[in-house]
Amino acid sequence: MNPSEIIYDIAVWAIPVLFAITLHEAAHGWMANKLGDPTARALGRISLNPIRHIDPIGTVVLPLALMMLSGFIIGWAKPVPVDMRYFKQPLLDMAVVALAGPASNFLMACGWGLLGAIGQAMYSPGSELAIYIVEVGDAGITINLILMVLNLLPIPPLDGGRIVAGVMSPQLAVPFMKIEPYGMFVVIFLLVTGILGKILWPMVQFFAALIKMVFHF
Repeated sequence: MNPSEIIYDIAVWAIPVLFAITLHEAAHGWMANKLGDPTARALGRISLNPIRHIDPIGTVVLPLALMMLSGFIIGWAKPVPVDMRYFKQPLLDMAVVALAGPASNFLMACGWGLLGAIGQAMYSPGSELAIYIVEVGDAGITINLILMVLNLLPIPPLDGGRIVAGVMSPQLAVPFMKIEPYGMFVVIFLLVTGILGKILWPMVQFFAALIKMVFHF
């Protein structure tokens, strides 16, 4: 890729990636607050301001590096702190908090689908703005669906692991969550072996096609 292509790709992907990662975390904090835990609210983490959620490595460096090297983008923001002691049903409420993140990514994917449809409606020969809007919309759908599907994998500490723990009995959930320190090693293994892509892409493509069908994008 030449420098102009790199700059254009950054211009297309930067905003969708930034908001996909940071609003995912804000959604966790918002749901935790609704269920009685004020920790995230007290720390200013229920915010649409990405600066409050950015992790320099996970939100900026890693996604940019992956975009330029492989075209496969993953990343993370600063995790929102959640104190389960405030919850009436700790495991179940934590599962609901966990589900809020992927749900926010699905809603954002729908929003980017609407933007892409608007870009298509604006299109005319030589319309660079319309082309840019379409490409940003497509990037927004892709990154949000990747994060949604990835986080729903039933591997602690991913959201899917916490969701699974929430529907287990405490006797099963406690030993299940003990694998959390090793969960990211499992994800990295799946990534480098190519297994992760084979799991993610069919689901990402299915939901992307569904969103584009709904919004005629």
